[in-house]
Formats: sequence, structure tokens, C-alpha cells
Amino acid sequence: MRMAIVMFGFCLASMCVGAQQGTTTATPPNPCAAPEQKQLEFWVGEWELTWPGEKQGEVVHGTNSIRRVLETCVVEEDFSGESAMHLRGMSVSIFDTHAGKWKQTWVDNEGGYLDFIGEFKDGQMILWRDAVRPDGAKVVQRMVFKNISRNELDWSWEASKDGGKTWEVQWPIHYKRRS
Repeated sequence: MRMAIVMFGFCLASMCVGAQQGTTTATPPNPCAAPEQKQLEFWVGEWELTWPGEKQGEVVHGTNSIRRVLETCVVEEDFSGESAMHLRGMSVSIFDTHAGKWKQTWVDNEGGYLDFIGEFKDGQMILWRDAVRPDGAKVVQRMVFKNISRNELDWSWEASKDGGKTWEVQWPIHYKRRS
């Protein structure tokens, strides 16, 4: 019995020491303060959008509002095709410090749900996903932010049927910051 009490006391003391040591460990870094969080800063703001219409020479318009939310940790997008198209949608983007990649989720008024992963490299933000078309064919889809300046940028929705060897631009959009 005496041995059991001694062992219980030893275990209790060990737990207390472990708990005290646990309180002195450094707080893990805030993932929202990671330097990579600034990589999408170019996109934050109010934007006028233009892209080619269905008719030759036609230019159609939309808007996109991008802001930081949730203590600036998340980049939130609110897209409107305006009168040019029915599409309205939103996305949330975050830099995943564990994966070392950006992640974005898009949802829209047509029942769309898309999830992307990507990175900022060589002056471009590229987010991609593997998808399956309605006919069962596998395709890689990506969006590319390029020609980035303070007040303008180009964005394109692209698809590859050969695993990313070649790309077809399916929807080019020019962004111009609202003044």
C-alpha cells in the first residue's frame, strides 16, 4: 500500500511538472501573420471588369469586390456579372501555412462549388484544381492573375486536357481598379 501511495505521488508530481513546463513553451506563430498573407494584397479593392462578349468586338462588364475579413486572415471575393451574365459568386482564400500553399473555395448562384490550391510565383498568382467534365473526361482548371500593377491586372480561366502540358484560355478578364 505504501508503494502505491509513493507511486501515485510520483505520478502526480510528474504531471504537475509537465503542466508547468507546458505553460512556458512558446506560443505557435499566428498563421495570419505569415509573410505570404500579403501575396494576394494586389487583389484587395473595388474593381471594374471587362471581357470579350459573344459577338465579335463586343466588350461586357462586371464588378468584383475583394476585401480582407476575419481579422485580415481571409480574402473574400464578391463577383457580379452585372447585366452581362447571370453569374454571381463569392470566394474565400487563405494561405495554409502547413501546406505552404494558397487555398480558395468558390461558390455561386448556379450551384457551383470549386476548390483550388496554388501559389504566387514569378509575379503571377496561379490557383488550380483537378476536375471531371460532364462527359467523364479529366481536366485541369486554373485561374491565373498576371500583368499585375497597382491599378490593373489580367485574370484568365484556363483548362488543360493533357495534364497541364498545354492550356486553353476560356475566359479572359481585365481588372481596372475603381477610382
